[in-house]
Amino acid sequence: MCGVVAIFSSQQSSLEIYEALSILQHRGQDAAGIVTSDGQRVYARTGRGLARDVLPGKIVCDLKGSMGIGHVRYPTAGGNTHAEAQPFYVNSPYGIALAHNGNLINAHKLGEQVFWGNRRQINTSSDSEIMLNVFAFELSTTVRKSGGNLKPKHVFKAVKKIFERCQGAFAVTVLIVGYGILAFRDKHGIRPLVYGARETSKGKDFAFASESVALDTLEFQVERDVMPGEAIFIDSKGNVHSHQCSNDTYSTPCIFEYVYLARPDSMIDRISVYKTRLRMGEWLGHRFLELFPNHEIDVVMPIPDTSRPAALQMAHTIGVKYREGLIKNRYFDRTFIMPSQDQRKYSVRHKLNAMNLEFEGKNVLLVDDSIVRGTTSKQIVARARQAGAKSVYVTSASPPIRHPNVYGIDIPSRSELIAYKRDSEQVCKKLGADFVLYQRLEDLKKSVLTTNSDVDAFEMSVFDGKYVTGNVTSSYLNQLERTRNDKTRRLESGTLFELNRAAGAN
Repeated sequence: MCGVVAIFSSQQSSLEIYEALSILQHRGQDAAGIVTSDGQRVYARTGRGLARDVLPGKIVCDLKGSMGIGHVRYPTAGGNTHAEAQPFYVNSPYGIALAHNGNLINAHKLGEQVFWGNRRQINTSSDSEIMLNVFAFELSTTVRKSGGNLKPKHVFKAVKKIFERCQGAFAVTVLIVGYGILAFRDKHGIRPLVYGARETSKGKDFAFASESVALDTLEFQVERDVMPGEAIFIDSKGNVHSHQCSNDTYSTPCIFEYVYLARPDSMIDRISVYKTRLRMGEWLGHRFLELFPNHEIDVVMPIPDTSRPAALQMAHTIGVKYREGLIKNRYFDRTFIMPSQDQRKYSVRHKLNAMNLEFEGKNVLLVDDSIVRGTTSKQIVARARQAGAKSVYVTSASPPIRHPNVYGIDIPSRSELIAYKRDSEQVCKKLGADFVLYQRLEDLKKSVLTTNSDVDAFEMSVFDGKYVTGNVTSSYLNQLERTRNDKTRRLESGTLFELNRAAGAN
């Protein structure tokens, strides 16, 4: 999970790119960066940390030019050093910068092709740098064969080659110095990418972002989502060119975007994230009433922040008071995307405080968006009992997470997933709760799928173990297992090539 943005503006673009990255900060807290251009020179700043730390005001003001792209990152694969911070940049055949959200499952094999076959240097373990070099090589090849200057048709031919060579999930923004900005999305539409425009006194501005909320805040009118397999190119004169670079498309966005990753005020593939979370709570409430028609629950409480809409609707559905019993320190980072178990435990202890008055002597039903490792849930159940709760029920707005994600979400190794090889009763015992209830997968799908979208189905591999792109072998998953466990994270950062070596022969 990362956040990407691109802006073509009638004024300096860096200030608005920074603002967009700040809005998308929830998608990655490990690194941030901006690359801009005035048509001649390139201006760049990348580094590890939050956008506000990597990109202080004076630095942002020095990033000149009306076109640029930005990125916020949390590492799912590859190293965790300053060199991995995006956007990546190459200066041949043109000045090209690229920002990528997603993950390539054939990165090892592709990296070897790029190095030995295309004669291009790879300096990091990032699959995003590999993709950048694939694009640069293919763009150089198609322009050279035509014997002319770069045109939109050359850009689209290069993107088409990316669809042929790259396997996995990708939502990408690109800056081509002196020529324009480009955005494209993988043929399954797994990771989100939204396109917007706005009228100004000097002409029309354009923007792309991982979530619509970034465009809303910058007062861009959301035009639509970038379609699966589509590329949109804004040339240096502000002309919009779009092309379907893959006809073999099937819209299957990641359902976990709606469960946890995206902000509730975003629209993804014309589906309201907030509305889906309300429906998750409603379906979960109906399920709870089926099992406990004569329940004695006194209060329903969310585990902040993502689960609030689901908890609110669940309380309404089962006819119980909604209360905020857990108060979050907003200056702690998102626990789910922290790189080590020790950091996560420390953060849980310090980011949530229980109000004793809301727990004392009550039967409490806690609602979480999902239960991954169980680190947060276990500590919260213990804290609720310390605060005087009579009984503690734990519910999850999503089904049990039992499988790794290979498309850009850092779901940990299977052995660290609390629901792996455990049923609800066993999970309940591990958490120390009185009862644990998960959402049914069919109910989750009904919560998200609406008649207003163009979605065919959903990527739900963390729940059902089915990978929509294919080519995800058991050897690849086993190697993923070895590199994603907490012991490995503590000992070494690992490399993407090592992670993908098992898939390289496929």
